[in-house]
Amino acid sequence: MKEPAANGPAAETPAAVVSYVQQDAVVQITLERPDALNAFNRALRVQLAAALQRASADPTVRAVALTAAGRAFSAGADLKAMQAEAATGSSPGAVVRRQLEQEYFPGIQAIIDSPKPVIAAVEGLVAGIGGAYVLACDLVVMAEDADFVLPFHNIGLVPDGGLTWLLERQVGARRAFELAVECSRVSAARCHELGLANRVVAKGTAVEAALAWARALAQRPTVAIAQTKRLLRGAPALGFAQALRAEIDAQTACIDSQDFREGVSAFLEKRAPRFSGR
Repeated sequence: MKEPAANGPAAETPAAVVSYVQQDAVVQITLERPDALNAFNRALRVQLAAALQRASADPTVRAVALTAAGRAFSAGADLKAMQAEAATGSSPGAVVRRQLEQEYFPGIQAIIDSPKPVIAAVEGLVAGIGGAYVLACDLVVMAEDADFVLPFHNIGLVPDGGLTWLLERQVGARRAFELAVECSRVSAARCHELGLANRVVAKGTAVEAALAWARALAQRPTVAIAQTKRLLRGAPALGFAQALRAEIDAQTACIDSQDFREGVSAFLEKRAPRFSGR
């Protein structure tokens, strides 16, 4: 597709490689480069960041499922696209620095900063920086035949996209180091054992399982979920007293919410609560 440039010839508009579908309070964001195993080129990085930021800012969205089309969640970075960009004159290091700072970081940070729970659904392979998006999510569902791999050392690189921080926090320094330097595929069952995945489901059912979980979370008290996510994300940087004070601030926000009032009323009336997300 082409559209006129402001002052000049028609400019190429990147094809849509991310879909955004909202049903009620749940958004499904899907990587749509199946022929390239959803390897990240510029269009995918930029469009995914925009979709995640849109879901985060939309008050009608209460949960997000991050999914991928085809037989792999993501094969990682598109190295051919990176080489083509470097061929324009920039050094490979400068190209990767710009990609990480300006294109990868906004999307991964959007997952972490979002007040909404984000659930990753992994079918097939998730490799390289694709794993950063998955591990940044609040919850992960993997198909039983899925694999996770960090192949950075195979091409002389270090894990990036925040992976060193995410891995150390989730599995500890020794296991993180092993995963980084061995570059071996890790099965879904092993990911579950290590705490990298919350649930392992039958092949071909990860997307629906993630969507069902998102629908269930969308019925929960949204304010409390957002505050809990913020507290847990910030906890490693706090001492006990600081964490306690942060909980006090969060609890105050929850008590002032409509969801708290509805929860108390439902408890006293012995019925299921109908949370509004406010």
